Formats: sequence, C-alpha cells, structure tokens
Amino acid sequence: MTEASPATPLIDTSKPHPARVYDWFLGGKDNYPVDEELGRQITAMEPSARYGARHNRWFMQRATRMLAARLGVRQFLDIGTGIPTEPNLHRVAQTAAPEASVVYVDNDPIVLAHAAALLRGTPEGVTRYLQADARDPEKILELAGAHLDLDRPVALSLIALLHFIPDEQGAPEIIRTLMDALPSGSYLVLSQLASDHDPERTREAVAMYAAGGVTLVPRSRAQMTDFFAGLELLDPGVAWLPDWHPELAVDEERDGTAVPLYAGVARKP
Repeated sequence: MTEASPATPLIDTSKPHPARVYDWFLGGKDNYPVDEELGRQITAMEPSARYGARHNRWFMQRATRMLAARLGVRQFLDIGTGIPTEPNLHRVAQTAAPEASVVYVDNDPIVLAHAAALLRGTPEGVTRYLQADARDPEKILELAGAHLDLDRPVALSLIALLHFIPDEQGAPEIIRTLMDALPSGSYLVLSQLASDHDPERTREAVAMYAAGGVTLVPRSRAQMTDFFAGLELLDPGVAWLPDWHPELAVDEERDGTAVPLYAGVARKP
C-alpha cells in the first residue's frame, strides 16, 4: 500500500536542487537544465562525481539488505530520499521481508510528483511518502508516527543528506531529536561527503555548489564519527563508502575509483 501526502507545491526550476542534481548524476530524467548545468560543472571538475552518486545508492542497498535480512529490522524511515530510483529502499527491504514498513521523507516537490507512481510496495508491507523538511524533525516524527510504530525498532536512513545541512542549521540536533524518539534496537544509517580526502578539490566543489545556490558541508572522519555519539557502530565503523560490507553487493560495477564519502551504521543500545 502506497500513499503520498496530498499537498503538491510548485516546483522551483530557477535554481538547482540537490535531489535533482543527484538524479542527473544517476542518469535520471527528472531534473531541469539548471540542475544539469551544475551537474556538468561538478563532473568537469570531478569526473568521479557520478560514480560517487551510484556508490551512495549501492551503500543504501547494502545497508538495507543487512538490516532487513540479517538484523531483523522491519521498519525504515528514509529522510532525504530523493527522486525514486530502482531498486529503491523499500524494494530492497521488502524483498528480504515483504511485511516491512517504509516511510520516505523529502522536501522537493518533484519527488512528491513521482512518489505515488514509483513507490509501490508489497501487499503485505507499507510504503508511504511524506512531504517534509529534514530541518523539522519533530514534524517528521509526528507524520511518520501515523505509519510506523515508534515503540518498535526503526532504521533511520540519512543518505547523502547531512552534507547539505550545516551544523548551525542543526545537523547534529536533527540526528539527536530523531534517535532520541526511537527505541533501543533502532539503527542510524549515514553517508557523508568527506573533507579530508582531497581538501583542495573539496573546496572547489563547495564553491561550485555555493555559486549554484546550494550549501555543501563536507566533514572529516572525526566529525562523521561524532554523529554516532551514544550509539554502537557496526563493523567496520566509519569507513569509505565502497569499503562498507562489500560482500553484500548485488549488481555493483566497481572500478576501483576513489569515492570521497564516508559511511556508517550504528545501533541504539
């Protein structure tokens, strides 16, 4: 059963949106010239950017596969889901556990426009899409609570999201608010652009995004690790994206290119 929130705001095509630039990186069609322009500028500077976007999707799939198939998680809250791309999180989770419940959250109207058609789950499970902003975690919890049992473990996914939210806009507090509301046995899944892989190129990328009106906030391994404070990191801890449980890969096309993003999954004790 799939449901999207009813409001359909107008899509602003005058400036790029991270979800649509990401869609362009993945070869999608749900983006606009302004998104493609920024995407081309970034790939001209960093040709591996599109490869990194694919690795983000692969990490999400590997983490979801582990959580659903090995660790028994049956509820997933994915914030900053982006434009649906197969296989999306619910497809992976419900392949392992058809009864799994998945709630997606994003603030880009174009995601809402495609949610009803593309986010189709199993008859046994629940798939919902909610229009909300990650910077309003209380609202997300209120809306998600109508579809998830927040007294039972939930896997919270913030994939390639926090590097668009500065600390001064509450990135650590977003995690704390959401995880404090979830019970023991819940999980936090994160990926984050690294600041300590190639600092000069990273600074160029930050400037390029800023010129397009998008804030980009790379972080160090130590800063990424701080996001998991009070949680139990699963092996291998905070790792480079391709190095997080590569044995769980399905249909990944790796070529050894460096991917300057960190990944981690942790359990709430």
